[in-house]
Amino acid sequence: MSQKVMIIEDEEALALLLKYNLEKEGYEVFWESRGNKAVAEVEKNLPAVIILDWMLPEMSGIEIARMIRSKPDIKTIPIIMLTAKGEEEDKVKGLTAGADDYVTKPFSVPELMARVKANLRRAPELVADKEFIFEDIRMDLTEKKVYRGNNFIHLGPTEFRLLKMLIEHPGKVFSREKLLKTVWGDNIYVESRTVDVHIRRLRKSLNEFGPDYIRTVRATGYALDKEGSSEAEAE
Repeated sequence: MSQKVMIIEDEEALALLLKYNLEKEGYEVFWESRGNKAVAEVEKNLPAVIILDWMLPEMSGIEIARMIRSKPDIKTIPIIMLTAKGEEEDKVKGLTAGADDYVTKPFSVPELMARVKANLRRAPELVADKEFIFEDIRMDLTEKKVYRGNNFIHLGPTEFRLLKMLIEHPGKVFSREKLLKTVWGDNIYVESRTVDVHIRRLRKSLNEFGPDYIRTVRATGYALDKEGSSEAEAE
């Protein structure tokens, strides 16, 4: 079956251009132009990835991203934010709201196609019948679920991949560059600040039910480490 892509965009010309190019790549494409109808359409069609415009009538892309992340059945769907806003503060705002990736207008269609493929490619990397455990954190790769003690932890797809990388190598400090290369991919340009935003989101979710095991090494990177005061070298 073709993978589904949802376009949430009010500019008809741009939406039709994206729809044409995505369908040419073999995707099944759904398009919604109204912000207040977008979340219902996502729940109805369950796409594998969402292309979401920042500026929409009736409801902004930021609001839509937050609503999607609040709903258990659709909260793990990757979101690529389209925005005319190029300032770092605006990009961070979009990522904090729940976006996994962003593309600043004007952009090239091949660039966006590469972003879509990269976000779709990450999902199948999980290995069946496997789990990781670190202290009271358990990561079930078969069910794609994370628990802290008996508590289920809601994570977005990017935070899930970050935790997987950290929990596979407890105590090892990964540089932001290494995390970017592994989690986002070689051919996708994402600023290092993006890593910090997603680590904060991961830390907030995990720390709701226990102590902070994500260690920040200044000017270096991050590690999953029970002994937060110890030092290690980044890769």
